[in-house]
Amino acid sequence: MIKVLYEDNHLLVVEKPVNILSQGDNTNDNDMVNLLKKYLKEKYNKPGNVFVGLVHRLDRPVGGCMVFAKTSKAASRLSEQVRNKSFKKTYRAVIHGNMNNKSDNLLDYLYKNKKTNMVSVVSKNTKDAKDARLSYETLDSKKAFSLVQIDLQTGRPHQIRVQFASRKHPLFGDQRYGQHLNKVGQQIALWSYKIEIQHPTTKEKMEFVCDVPKEYPWNIFNA
Repeated sequence: MIKVLYEDNHLLVVEKPVNILSQGDNTNDNDMVNLLKKYLKEKYNKPGNVFVGLVHRLDRPVGGCMVFAKTSKAASRLSEQVRNKSFKKTYRAVIHGNMNNKSDNLLDYLYKNKKTNMVSVVSKNTKDAKDARLSYETLDSKKAFSLVQIDLQTGRPHQIRVQFASRKHPLFGDQRYGQHLNKVGQQIALWSYKIEIQHPTTKEKMEFVCDVPKEYPWNIFNA
């Protein structure tokens, strides 16, 4: 059952469970778009096709706040907010160790290898390199881990995971970019914590928060 945080005629804001795809792929596994179409079809007893617009994505292992559009007009207006960066995304993550600074801005150039689906930090002049920017604040540190809050300024593939891993502080549970520190089977500790948007029709500023799971490693922190 998907937890709905907010719904009106234009928007559907939900908590995406971990390990569910944002959108269907060739695995035919469950995905958010189809789960929400089913939810709307049953809730409103709608015949035929139901519209659910995918505005942004979360990686499969990442859970938390996600905004969907219920009309094509809302989808187009929200997508424009993503493009002009007024669609604001805040994440929380558990990383190994402590960053050098309690808060900082990170700027890198990233390159995605389409064959391996791996992203790496490269020099600015590398062909197809894209700039990646985020700012973070350390909320708490316990034992060998830190809880960081991240303001994502560019939405590059695997961006948060790669930017922290490249500084020798990979995310807890990240098998891809922190396999030397993480155990197989651990769940990556990356969470879509807050989304701020402008309502697609009323233009009202809206903020949605989705608390992190009450389980390890999240529950070792006091934030």
